[in-house]
Amino acid sequence: MAEQRQMPGNAAAATKAKTGAFTPAGVSPNRRSRSKYTVRLWSVRHSRFFEWFYNRFAAAFLLLHPVWKFFGYERVERPITFVERHVKGFLFDCRMCGQCVLSSTGMSCPMNCPKQLRNGPCGGVRANGNCEVEPDMPCVWVQAWKGSQNMAKGNAIMDVQKPVNQSLRQTSSWLRVTAEAAAAGEAAAGKDA
Repeated sequence: MAEQRQMPGNAAAATKAKTGAFTPAGVSPNRRSRSKYTVRLWSVRHSRFFEWFYNRFAAAFLLLHPVWKFFGYERVERPITFVERHVKGFLFDCRMCGQCVLSSTGMSCPMNCPKQLRNGPCGGVRANGNCEVEPDMPCVWVQAWKGSQNMAKGNAIMDVQKPVNQSLRQTSSWLRVTAEAAAAGEAAAGKDA
């Protein structure tokens, strides 16, 4: 019987797994379809438009605060999350962390990083700009930098992001941001009175 030997560092994930080499759970070069990369890269290239659109969308969503409050944020969470998951999932390959930072990261979702780094790339970005864990995938942070250069508030990429609060996973960041903005507006109005 032939003796199995340890494969060098950049072997395919399946081959590495057979040899006992460390492979992060749920990560492989085939994890996401190529079409997701294509749409995600298109969204990054058009980050200026998405920044403009999101600013108007957020303002309209804030105007609907009385509606959300009337029905109850808890009751509208499920349908809004459904819509948000599908829209952002298609455009940005969103992972629904509940703490969206697309406007700070050039419309490139940092949760797509296999290491889920939220404040910049790891030291393993390949020379061609692809990820070290998923060699066929463009590095999320290389794309984030490119996208942020197109945006009016592109310097927001330099802001340090808080760690992910896992309890907010699979919740609507649209509703959370709206509720926080409404509360801040009400607090400011209370101080002025």
